Amino acid sequence: MLILIIGSAPDALDAQIFKRELFESIVAINNAWKIRNDWDYCIFPDDFPENRWPIEKNDQRLIRSEQYVRLQNKYGGFVYSGGTMAFTAGYWALGYFKPKAIAYIGCDMIYDGKDTHFYGRGTPDPLRKDPTLKNLKAKSARLEAIAASQKCSVFNLSKRESSNLVFRRSCLENIINDGTPRRVKKNLLKRAFQQEEKLGYFVEDGKYWKHLVKFDQEKIDFLDELWSRVIELD
Repeated sequence: MLILIIGSAPDALDAQIFKRELFESIVAINNAWKIRNDWDYCIFPDDFPENRWPIEKNDQRLIRSEQYVRLQNKYGGFVYSGGTMAFTAGYWALGYFKPKAIAYIGCDMIYDGKDTHFYGRGTPDPLRKDPTLKNLKAKSARLEAIAASQKCSVFNLSKRESSNLVFRRSCLENIINDGTPRRVKKNLLKRAFQQEEKLGYFVEDGKYWKHLVKFDQEKIDFLDELWSRVIELD
């Protein structure tokens, strides 16, 4: 089972030519439902304006916080996983589908150039001042490591030069032919989970921004440093 997650970077438009039959499901983040009309799920935060929601047709479904918070909590919650929808979509897909592979497009979270999004210039949400988003690469490594523990690979279909995702760059043909997860350094994985448990930065309702005063940035930085080394990079 291969799940496609589409973000809003300019290259998300590349997803328009992907063959539908390659994917078990297509998950669009926020405005990305506009890229293809055959998406299956559109996932967005509570502050996503209602006038930008898609209309559910046939078996298409909208995924809001009441659906994704519960699943993301099973993977440690938002402080550890990173409070932006690119990662939320990944954890939701991991928990909901239990797939063999997840492929991202349009989620590099690099905001240079005139057009930051496929629809022009948008707000770079992952670059806001947020202790959970200081090290996006570490947060992506955490997602990949946890996915690997479920025998799921995570890939980046982007052809952009830079990315804040550490996922392997690949093409759909290679993923289908060889979707083996990368190896995880088990000793570091254990240390990272132990550090998370020690910190206790878990917020059940997902509204971690209401508790920022409780979080020590230096301790989160130390945790991110552990996660940044957990994947055996190619």
